[in-house]
Amino acid sequence: MNTRTTRILAAALSLTAALAISGCSGDSEPAMTVSGAFMPQPVNDKMAGGFMVIKNDSGTADKLTGATSPLSDDLQIHETKDQKMQQVQSMDVPANGKLKLERGGNHIMFMGLKNTPKVGDKVTVELRFEKAGSVKVELDVKDRTYNAQAPTSTGHNGH
Repeated sequence: MNTRTTRILAAALSLTAALAISGCSGDSEPAMTVSGAFMPQPVNDKMAGGFMVIKNDSGTADKLTGATSPLSDDLQIHETKDQKMQQVQSMDVPANGKLKLERGGNHIMFMGLKNTPKVGDKVTVELRFEKAGSVKVELDVKDRTYNAQAPTSTGHNGH
């Protein structure tokens, strides 16, 4: 083997090793999983709330940037601060962490429902993330008084 071939092989092996190592780093694409997704049965067809826990199983932080659903053409991300609800453009999903969407706190708001789901129905939602892309979720329609929070929570009942 001549010197030139040795250098080319060494460079190729170095590049291969660098690519393999970078594929194992903490900069992997976020992997979102959703649990406990539900919607209390809406009182009317004007609005409804969507609640769930979004878990990021990666070392890369991400953002929830939007949602779509056949139930409504206007889904909004809402945060609650100082007992006031307001629409926001996105919500952080921390690396190796959770974003909780719950009554009295942050949630997805469905405005102008196309129909009024009943207890036992399922509502399909597609969540959009800045890095992880889209994740489809089914929300179980629960009784209006249903609350998935732990009994020790002091959260308010939201909408």
